[in-house]
Amino acid sequence: MNSENTDFELEPGLRVRPIENGTVIDHINAGQALNVLHILKLPGQFESVVSVLINSPSKYGKKDVVKIENRELKVKELDKISLIAPSATINIIRDFKVLKKNRVKIPEYVEGVVQCVNPNCISNSSEPITSKFRVYEEDNIINLRCIYCERIISEDIADHLLRE
Repeated sequence: MNSENTDFELEPGLRVRPIENGTVIDHINAGQALNVLHILKLPGQFESVVSVLINSPSKYGKKDVVKIENRELKVKELDKISLIAPSATINIIRDFKVLKKNRVKIPEYVEGVVQCVNPNCISNSSEPITSKFRVYEEDNIINLRCIYCERIISEDIADHLLRE
């Protein structure tokens, strides 16, 4: 690298530069980082730096990591992320230090977040009804049960997330 451009030089072994303020989503299931970006509508109109690591080595196998400068996440965004990355941790960064570190919490219910897979479900009709699912984990798999038709979604949950 050019020694005059130190903004982009990294310490040996460091793959992504640290952020001064923002959010780091760590321990995302390998291969889900792009779905996380989609949930967060990034890059979109967002002007700050977003860094993404995909299939990064970890002591538990592989993981994805998303670093977002100058942004904190909303509860609904965290709920969506928890459905596709239940072991993710959310790190709030201030002045290059971790201020808070929490695992995502899998909610008991999600409302207006997922579209039912049953085309005949009342939540997919023209009725003014918001989709609602009970969320539960079974054999380390997140399952969503529609409260209206009881159809279960347990695979490819990211494909069924409602786009706002």
